[in-house]
Amino acid sequence: MFLILRWILNALVLMLIPYLISGVEVANFYIAMITALVLGLVNAVIRPVLIILTLPINILTLGLFTLVINGLLFWFVSSFVKGFSIVGFWPAFWAALIYSLVSIVVNYILDKKEIK
Repeated sequence: MFLILRWILNALVLMLIPYLISGVEVANFYIAMITALVLGLVNAVIRPVLIILTLPINILTLGLFTLVINGLLFWFVSSFVKGFSIVGFWPAFWAALIYSLVSIVVNYILDKKEIK
């Protein structure tokens, strides 16, 4: 139940991002749902591999390079999901940052409700 709710809330966050950042477009809610699903899969499978491969850079930048990885993965997902487009690295970077922060808050709130 909470997994579907998280998926829907993440899709709603994706629908909000184009209003905050120019250069990001989401065609409709259906596309946002697909994009949220693909982002979840990419973050579960590809992101850990990239973090391990870039560990020396991550150590030198005190973990800030992870933000660059998040932006690149966000941009990567936009390259093959039709209806979700990002026009460059910087819009992808800021969109990924906002998406991550809001997702952290949503997950925190849902985890609190799940415990009770």
